[in-house]
Amino acid sequence: MSTFTIGDRAIGAGEPTFVIAEAGSNHNGDLSLARELIDVAANAGADAVKFQTFRAENLYVEDSGEADYLDDDRSMYQLIEDMEMPYEWIPKLHRHCRDRGVYFMSTPFDERSVDELAEYVPAFKIASYTMSHHPFLEYVAESGLPVLMSTGAHEMDEIRDAVEVFRQSGLSEFGLLQCVASYPAPLESSNVSVVETLRDEFGVPTGLSDHTLDPTIAPSAAVALGADVVEKHITLDKSMDGPDHQFALEPDELSKMVDSIQKTEKVVGDGVKRVLDVERELEDIARRRIHATTDISAGDRLTEANIAVLRSGNRRNGLEPKFYDEVLGATVTEDIPKDTGITWDVLDSE
Repeated sequence: MSTFTIGDRAIGAGEPTFVIAEAGSNHNGDLSLARELIDVAANAGADAVKFQTFRAENLYVEDSGEADYLDDDRSMYQLIEDMEMPYEWIPKLHRHCRDRGVYFMSTPFDERSVDELAEYVPAFKIASYTMSHHPFLEYVAESGLPVLMSTGAHEMDEIRDAVEVFRQSGLSEFGLLQCVASYPAPLESSNVSVVETLRDEFGVPTGLSDHTLDPTIAPSAAVALGADVVEKHITLDKSMDGPDHQFALEPDELSKMVDSIQKTEKVVGDGVKRVLDVERELEDIARRRIHATTDISAGDRLTEANIAVLRSGNRRNGLEPKFYDEVLGATVTEDIPKDTGITWDVLDSE
């Protein structure tokens, strides 16, 4: 599987999960609020804070109507226009992220936004609804920066087409994120197994862009299945005005998510089956071995009447049970007290 880096963080199998706190447009047009969201992400241990950079005129037809899923009288065009992040914020947010030890990222939705961001981001994020905009994907690929792309509201064939655009454009450093483009997304719709499907199909790092309300279930399940990246929206308060606050994580929930991801990584382990140090004591005590069940004198033969397969406890371990049939009938060369483990050195070599 291919790997790449975002800043100095390696993205791929065997690496810690790259956690993106999606601030999106939850800054509500307030630069100080945007900085607070960065602080929340940094305090929780996220790796990056991602905003969104767009202009309504490049995103929606002007007479776009209202979004039925939002309780808002504004047209979709007006709503997007009100959520625009000023370009002059970009270096300021980048600087604040740098000071707080997290990466600044933002999703561009048009070519100018790509150009404005390119100097300040270590990678681009492509939103689900942009995935089928092939001319735009080509433009992003030309930047030479790594790309993470969400795949919500698209079929596998459409994902294949988008991946082919990247590869034909010479972009090899990209990852794909399973995403359900519903806000919020029902927990049962998560289908985090797609993380594996995408990895197996395309041989690139994969992850989850999650819109469920629960802070831990889908992200942790995705990590257990090998997700390299997890992205989730954040807010200071779910009750704030704006379309993306209600399904975003509040600060304590983000901390809980990061903690759950890190614990899940520890639980998953490296996949190598071996006896662990924490098992050593009980390995000796509780695994069954061949032991004497009576006092046995030198010259006696081992029979079903004087040996059995038992747990050793604190006594010397005998041979493993797989040798039971082999030692039956063997002659012992020294006295063996009851409960002693039967070992090769007390048996006649023949």
